[in-house]
Amino acid sequence: MNKRTLSIVRDLAQGRDELTIQRLADRMEVSTRTIRNDVTAINKVLAQHDMGEVTYAHGGVLVRPEGFADILDYLDQGDFYQYHLSKDERKQIASALLVNSPQHITLAQIADTLYVSRSTIIHDLDSIKDHVSSLGLEVNSHPNKGLIVTGDEKTKRVALMGIASSLASGGAPTEAMGFILVNEDSRATISKIVREQERMHERHLTDESFEEVMRYLGILVNRNLMGQYVEQEGEEDAAFYLLANDILKYISQYLGITTTEGEIRLLSRVLANQRYMRAPGIERDSVRIQVLTRHFIEQVSAELGVDLNDDYAFFEALSDHLITFFSTSRPHLTMLPVISKVMEANPNVVDIVREQIAPISAAMGRELEEPEMGYVVVHVCAALERHKNNELAFRVVVACHAGVGTSHLLVERLRKHFNFQIVDVVSAHEVEDIDPAEADLVISTVPLKACPLECVVVSPLLSDEDYLHVGEKVDSLRADRDLPSRVGERKITPAGIMELIVPVVQRIAPEKEQELIRGIRKALRTYLQQSIERDSDVFAPSLHHLIRPEHIRLGESCATWQDAVRASAQPLLEAGYIEERYVDAMLANIEENGPYVVVSPGFAVPHEGPEQGTIKMGMSLIRLAQPVEFGADEMDPVEFVCCLSATDHKLHLKAFFSLVNLLRQPSFKDDLRACFTPEEVIAVIERAEQTHE
Repeated sequence: MNKRTLSIVRDLAQGRDELTIQRLADRMEVSTRTIRNDVTAINKVLAQHDMGEVTYAHGGVLVRPEGFADILDYLDQGDFYQYHLSKDERKQIASALLVNSPQHITLAQIADTLYVSRSTIIHDLDSIKDHVSSLGLEVNSHPNKGLIVTGDEKTKRVALMGIASSLASGGAPTEAMGFILVNEDSRATISKIVREQERMHERHLTDESFEEVMRYLGILVNRNLMGQYVEQEGEEDAAFYLLANDILKYISQYLGITTTEGEIRLLSRVLANQRYMRAPGIERDSVRIQVLTRHFIEQVSAELGVDLNDDYAFFEALSDHLITFFSTSRPHLTMLPVISKVMEANPNVVDIVREQIAPISAAMGRELEEPEMGYVVVHVCAALERHKNNELAFRVVVACHAGVGTSHLLVERLRKHFNFQIVDVVSAHEVEDIDPAEADLVISTVPLKACPLECVVVSPLLSDEDYLHVGEKVDSLRADRDLPSRVGERKITPAGIMELIVPVVQRIAPEKEQELIRGIRKALRTYLQQSIERDSDVFAPSLHHLIRPEHIRLGESCATWQDAVRASAQPLLEAGYIEERYVDAMLANIEENGPYVVVSPGFAVPHEGPEQGTIKMGMSLIRLAQPVEFGADEMDPVEFVCCLSATDHKLHLKAFFSLVNLLRQPSFKDDLRACFTPEEVIAVIERAEQTHE
C-alpha cells in the first residue's frame, strides 16, 4: 500500500463520514479511476487476511465490510505514508527534496516520494520554486535531466533546517523528514554525544533548542555522507567553538563523517543561537531569580484570589523558565498558536501578569517580549488548573506505541503537570483489556481503535497544545461524571523513600553522607525505573535536612547588615562548605542588586552563584541578639539570617521553597524565637515542614 491507499483505509476505519469516490478524488487531487485502483489494492490486502471486500453503493459510496477496522492491526502505526500531506507540506517536502539532492531530480521522482501523481507536482511546481527562491537558492531545470538547486552549502543547510523545524512544529510525522535527517540508531548516538558535551561544557539546552540542534546535526551528517561540506569562509562564535568542536569530534569518530573547519564554525553559530537552561553567568543569578519568582507568585495569588503559593510544580517550572529568559538579551521567540489561545481565553490572567511582572523585567534589564509573557501566562493557567484538580486525583492509564523509555518520559511529564494517579502503562493493543472500574481516563500517544474509557491523544513530549487538550478533557470529566476524591490514597514515591532514608544516613554515617546518598539514589531510581529527568525529585533535600544543628547560632551580636551576612556565613566557612571569597561575593551582590535577599519581614537569605566559591550545598542560620537594618523598608529590621550555599540552580529548590512557605506562617518566627538550642530549632523546622505538607 502507498500513502494514499493507507489514508483511505484510515478514513474508512474511522467511519465518521460517508465516503464517495468523487470526494476522495477531489481531496487527494487524483482521478476517480485512481481511487478505484486504490480500492482494488485495499481489497487484495483484505483478501489476504480473509476479510470481506469494500464495495460500492449508489452514488459511488464506499461500503465497508463487517470488521473492517481490524485491518488497522496489520498496518504499521508509525508509517509516514498513513499521514495525508497538506498542500503546504507537499511544497515544503518537495523543496527539501530539491535542496537536499546533489544531482538532478525529476518530477516523477518527487511524485513517487510523496505518493502523489506527477500532475499534482506539476500543479505545485511554481509554488515549490518560489519557496526555494525565498530560501536564498535557485531552481534550475534541464530538459533531459530534471531539476537541481544551486547555492552555497551553508544556505542549503539553513534552508533544510528551517523546513524541518516548520514541518515538526506543524505536526508532520518524523518520517516526512527522514530523507534529510538520519536513522534512529544514528540519532540515538548523536543524542548521547550532545548530552555528554552539555554536561562537560556546562551548557544545558532547553528541550526546544535541543531538538533544533538535533535536527541540524542530522542534516549535517546526512549532507556530509553525501560529500557536501560547508565552505571554509565565515567567522566562528568563539564562545561556542570548543563545544562545537567536541561534538563533531565524537560524531566523526562514531558515524564516520569528515569534520572540516567550516563545519565547526557553522555549528558554533547554530549553538550560539539556541537557548540554554544554564548559560554562563546564569547560575550566579539563579537564586535571585527564584526569590523574584516567589514574590511574583505571592502577588499573582493575591490578585487572583487563589492561593498558588504551595504549588511547588508552579514555582519550579516558572523559575526554570525565567532563568532561560535571563540567559539571552533578546530570545526572538515566535508566538505559538497554542500560547495565543491561552492568552485569549484568560484575559484576566494576562492583565495580572502584565501588572506584576515589572520587578522581573527590571532585574532582566529589558521588557519581556510578548511570547515570553505568553509562556508566563501559561504557567499561571497551569497552576490554576492544578488548583482546580487538587481535590480530585484522576486515575490514568498511559498507552504508548513506542518503547518503555518513551512511556516513562510521558508518565513523568504528566505527573509533573497534573494531579494524576498513573495506575498502569500499557501497549496500544492492550487498551481493550482495561477494566473501566480501575481508571478514569486513557492518555495515548497513538489513536486507539477500541478504548473502553475516555481517551485523549498526545505526543510523548507533552507539548503545550497537548497539555491544553488533556486539561480540557479533565474539565469535561469533572463536569460530566461524579468521581470520588482519592487525594488521601497513599502512593510510594522515590522522594518519599528518600525522605525516610536521608536522616538515617546522616545519623549513622555523616562522614560518607554524599557518597551513600548518591548510591542509594541510583539504586532506587533503577529499581523504580525512573529516568534521570526526575533526579531532582528523587533527592531534593528538605529544609530540615539542609540546615544542621552545628550550622545554627543563636544570639549573635552584629552592628550592620554586612556583619550579619558575615556571621551567617561563618558556620559554612568553618565546615568547608564555602570559600572566603563567597562571603565577599554575597556582600557585593547585595550592594549591586539591593536587599532583595530579605524574603520576609525580619528574615534574609544571602547567597551567591556556585562559581563564586561554593564547595558543598548547605544552609546555616543565625538569630541576632539585636535586629539590624538591611535597607529593605517595611521588611526591616532583620532578625534571622540564613546563608545559602547552592551548588547549582536546582538541588536546593525544595528547601528554599519550603522555607519561604514556612515564613508565611505567623507562628513560625515566634517558634524560632522561643528556641534555646540549635536542636530545638531543627525540631521546629521539621515539625513545621511535616505539618505544612
